[in-house]
Formats: sequence, C-alpha cells, structure tokens
Amino acid sequence: MSNVVVTHAPSGLVHAHVLRRVAVTPHLVRVTIGGDDLRRFEYRGFDQWFRLAVPVRDTHPRFDNLPDRFDMGGYLRYLALPKHTRPVIRNYTVRGFRPDGAHGPELDIDFVVHGADGIAAPWAASAEAGDEVAFIDQGCGWRGETAEPVLLIGDESALPAIAGILRDLPRGATGTAIIELFDAADRQEIEGPAGVEVLWVTRSPEDAPGTEALAVLRDLVSIPADVTAFAAGESGLATGARRHLVGERGIPKSQVTFCGYWKVGKAAG
Repeated sequence: MSNVVVTHAPSGLVHAHVLRRVAVTPHLVRVTIGGDDLRRFEYRGFDQWFRLAVPVRDTHPRFDNLPDRFDMGGYLRYLALPKHTRPVIRNYTVRGFRPDGAHGPELDIDFVVHGADGIAAPWAASAEAGDEVAFIDQGCGWRGETAEPVLLIGDESALPAIAGILRDLPRGATGTAIIELFDAADRQEIEGPAGVEVLWVTRSPEDAPGTEALAVLRDLVSIPADVTAFAAGESGLATGARRHLVGERGIPKSQVTFCGYWKVGKAAG
C-alpha cells in the first residue's frame, strides 16, 4: 500500500548505460549509469524515484519500444511486448546525481543484494560497463521540503530514500530517523541536519522486517503533533508505522507519507 502521488515527468523514457559498479557495503551494490540522454532528466532530490528497466537473464531485451509513461495505458502496452524481448521493470530511488560527472551526467542507484534472490539485484551484482538500461522518472514521495520536525522510518530498501531526504532537508530541521538493517555492516555514513537524530537498529534473522524499527517507534516518548512523517520499506513496516502514528499518536493522515517497497515472499513490482 502507498499514498505516494505518482508524477509522470515530461522527460518520459530516458535511455542510459552502466558506467561502473561498486560494492558499497556487504549487501549494497551501487550502479552508476550515464549517457547523453540523461541530460533530459530533471533532478529534484529527496526520495526521487523512477521505474527502472533492466535486462532479464537468457533474453534479448529491447529498450527502444518501451512506453514513455507508466500509467495504466503505458503498463498495458508494456505487457503486450514479446516476453523474450521485454525488460523487467522495478522501482528504485535516485541515490545521487551529478550533472557534470567525469563522463557527463551520472546517476547512482543502490541495490540491496541477497545472493541470487530477485531479478534486478542479481543483475546489479554483475552489471558491466556498457550494459543498457532505461528509466521513467516518477517524482518524489516526500512532501515536506521545508518541514520540521520530521520523522523518517524504513528498512534497508528505504535507506536511499531516507538518506536523500536527510541530505536535502534544511540544515535547521529537527526530528528522528529510524533505519533498520538485517546486517549492521550495511550501515552507511549519512549527511543530514545536526538536529535530526539517526537511530540505527538491526533485526534478528528470525524476526520479520520492521520488527525492531516499529519497536523503536513505539518507544519514542513524544512525537510532535505537527510532525511530517515518512515510512517506507517492507509493506508491514510502512503500514504498521502509519497505523501507529495515525491510530495511536493522533497524527493526521495528511502528515504521513507511506509506501510499501516490497512484501515478504513477493517480488517488488
């Protein structure tokens, strides 16, 4: 579930190729893409996200016949493409963007890699320079560009979004960010306002995603009534945080942005 408003950017389908791949932490791989077509991309910061088209194993994907929008009509056109030439579409967040990189515009994408699980993450783990991709910019979910206080909560899949929001918040912002990982070694240095406390927690292998983050959320002594909140990651974490904030803390629904990026046992669409 999600209440994120999808914004179909006028740039439409942007073509790019892999420039490099680097392991940021044991389970996070950063793929940097580039290409002249990236000059059409309008960078907005925060948790800006996009639909990413990546190749599928043992197929011959085409990127020249993908739709320019991913609304209902665009999705149906995508499904009508021959399966053996159709890339897989997954949602990702802009981790970083440099309009004047060493090779022209550069866009960083972070992937959580669990061995051979999934499609996009294994592709990222073995991506090579020159590999073709394409994406459709869908805007930002975060609605509090100048907001404070803030409350951010998510798991490892939401780390790029939370890091982007913290990076772009006004330096005088205050609040709390709760980030849950399944491996403490995946912790990163995050740039954010001095007044926003970042709480890192690690769940046990036997615990469901969100277990530790939601426990920390419930233990917060006070949450300001005028808080702007953002909850993302595994579906149960996102909806559980919203339910707690609205139902138990009395925070208006309009102040809580939430999005289930994935669901246990199901691939992210």
